Amino acid sequence: MTNGTGGDGPLVMPVVAAALIDRGGRVLMQRRPPGKPLAGLWEFPGGKVEKSESPEAALARELDEELGITEAPSALMPLGFASEPLGDRHLLLLLFRCQTWRGAPEGRDGQELAWVPPADLEALPMPAADRPLAATLSVSAA
Repeated sequence: MTNGTGGDGPLVMPVVAAALIDRGGRVLMQRRPPGKPLAGLWEFPGGKVEKSESPEAALARELDEELGITEAPSALMPLGFASEPLGDRHLLLLLFRCQTWRGAPEGRDGQELAWVPPADLEALPMPAADRPLAATLSVSAA
């Protein structure tokens, strides 16, 4: 995907993430494991959208791969997005709300998981693109 200006600008990299919200209103965050870029930072679970894949299908796939949970793509509700330059690329992070799923989330890639009250999200160290989305969740919960 290009930036729509004839391909002269940075490559836009679409990434999807989930605000998994439990019955108590807490949000599931995952910590990037050692050895990965941005190791130690907390982020919303998700990942890259593959070619010919809808954002919702990509997120359902990523949640299964990363956390071992199943979510119907039709049950994902768009919540917001963030835009962040990354060198010669540009990250477009799409956040979806997810309140129902099958299975118990587990860190299949060795990542630490934590259920965090929305008001505490902004205190976590996280990648720049996740920060405004966390702020949106903490404000909407207030």
